[in-house]
Amino acid sequence: MNEPALAIENLGIVYQVRGLDRPVIRDLSFAIAAGEAYGLVGESGCGKSTVAFAVMRYLAANGRVKAGAIRVAGEDVLALGGEKLRRYRAASVSMVYQNPGLALNPTMRIGDQLIEAFEVAGASPVQARTRALDMLTQVRLADPAGVMGRFAHQLSGGMQQRVVIAMALASRPGLLILDEPTTGLDVTVEAEVLDLIEELRRATGASLLYISHNLGLVARLCDRVGVLYAGQLLEEGPTREVFRHPRHPYGVGLLRCLPRGERDTEGHGLDTINGFLPPLGASITGCVFGERCGLARAECLEKAPPLTACGPGRLSRCFRSKEAADLPRVEEAPPPASSAPADRPPLLQLTGISKTFHQGDISYKALNDVALTIREGETVGLVGESGSGKTTLARVISGLTKPDPGAEILFEGRPLSFRIADRDQTQVGAIQVIFQNPDAALNRRFSVYRILNRAIKRLRGGPARAREERLFQLLNFVRFDQNLVRLVPSNLSGGLKQRVAIARAFAGRPRLVICDEPTSALDVSVQAAILNLLVRLQREQGVTYIFISHDLGVVRYIADRIAVLYLGHLLEFGPAERIFSSFHHPYTEALLSARPTLEKENQGDRLRLAGDIPNPGALPPGCVFQTRCPRKTAEMCVERRPELREVRPGHFLSCHLSDKELGKL
Repeated sequence: MNEPALAIENLGIVYQVRGLDRPVIRDLSFAIAAGEAYGLVGESGCGKSTVAFAVMRYLAANGRVKAGAIRVAGEDVLALGGEKLRRYRAASVSMVYQNPGLALNPTMRIGDQLIEAFEVAGASPVQARTRALDMLTQVRLADPAGVMGRFAHQLSGGMQQRVVIAMALASRPGLLILDEPTTGLDVTVEAEVLDLIEELRRATGASLLYISHNLGLVARLCDRVGVLYAGQLLEEGPTREVFRHPRHPYGVGLLRCLPRGERDTEGHGLDTINGFLPPLGASITGCVFGERCGLARAECLEKAPPLTACGPGRLSRCFRSKEAADLPRVEEAPPPASSAPADRPPLLQLTGISKTFHQGDISYKALNDVALTIREGETVGLVGESGSGKTTLARVISGLTKPDPGAEILFEGRPLSFRIADRDQTQVGAIQVIFQNPDAALNRRFSVYRILNRAIKRLRGGPARAREERLFQLLNFVRFDQNLVRLVPSNLSGGLKQRVAIARAFAGRPRLVICDEPTSALDVSVQAAILNLLVRLQREQGVTYIFISHDLGVVRYIADRIAVLYLGHLLEFGPAERIFSSFHHPYTEALLSARPTLEKENQGDRLRLAGDIPNPGALPPGCVFQTRCPRKTAEMCVERRPELREVRPGHFLSCHLSDKELGKL
């Protein structure tokens, strides 16, 4: 029999903190067969990356393996040292990290870094250069010779990640570890990177350890999956079976947190998982998930359940695995309203919104004559690849970026100044923003109390006692533990920090809240709680949302209408369910077909775009999308720019193809 590509046996890892050993991986065992793709999923802090670093022998200085074994192709990794360890890292295993910008040396040209990787693998300088060019071609980078001469900052995120993958495959390793390799990438680039990984894995025969909190990506890429929690494997089995019929309450909870297309007809919002992960090094007597489990009994808290078989190829660490599907719901929040009434008055009207940026002698339009009407109390989703103009449009609305002459913004029927400094206090409070990264949006030196008190003082004013009452009302609104109000943001989890950011946005009397990727960096359980919170606040306060995201599943769940932007042009705008279920613009079709879901039977069957996004400073003539459009059939696409036309009541498209032709395609 062939040795497994990776075998982890009874692994125990500790981190030393203040002189004490804190366990983070507890008696972990799993194996990856030769040529197999294995997914490792779980919330942040479960130990997924720690496992990867242990396999690479890259644990932090205060981390050590206390028990167990790690074997790669039969070789005892923990026994390696010196030259043998260097050769192991150079030839047997490679890792692709979450942030390619940090994995590439900013002071070296791409070609020099890639050539170095081949030279370490044993190639001569001449061979290394030839192989580097070949590998850049294999990872489907246009102009590989040009890329060789660039620095990392001159490449897009997708191009950087392809370079990192090329470097990882330089030695043709038997085991490839991918740690969240597509986080932050557009859905189309993400799909291309996954296609590339699958293609190269088939060509090289490499085995794969794929770490992610995106269950849709794991469903697409992996043969088997392991569910990790607090350093323990709680469930394992064939990916499709685990995701269709989870046999551990934790797996059931994770899957219930995911937006699943159509809104829940039974009147439920997304479910959440109660409580939080055990703290680092916590002493746990019974089941590691017991304190958060809705099915837990006294036995679960007193005795640790073993990992036992629960079906062909299935393992579960639960005394009640047969009852896992009966896990009671935690979150009782209602789902978003099915639609906003069409007779509601417009809250925001945008006309002729263009924005030109200048860089040296080059000028390019980030927005081109965008017109939108947003009704009171609805949620409008903004989608599109990076560089499509979503954030620029949000900045124009919020008064942070001044549009070109000829633009008009009406808020509640009255003209709104383009500069936030020229808006009065009521207008500033009426339009608020929830940013993607709460770490960057919250003052790290201020406590939660001071952050919210300053916002209330600025936006609402009033005596100190009234401000404090409002502050604690906000904390109740966002379900934030009031005992944590004196902490600074660095002492809070990602979900708690985002709740503070939401509370700050509601410090005044907001009528419109712009949500700019507010859940992109959060675990699915925290994401579900934040989405439920936004829905509840909308129902209670009648607020209107502009929701920006590259996660189309989230957009479909929360949005009433969707606007699709591409290189500053509005290509489609209409009701969310119609856009997801009916004919649509070819660009929208490509976005929708690229999104990974648990339901798709054949996730490789998608509409592929040709080439990269054009330079915004040199847009093509005719349709702005024609250089990448797989549906381009007529010369008019190259010669004439299509108008935005209403194809059905409330549904607008900018395409030369008729609605019947689009429907057939």
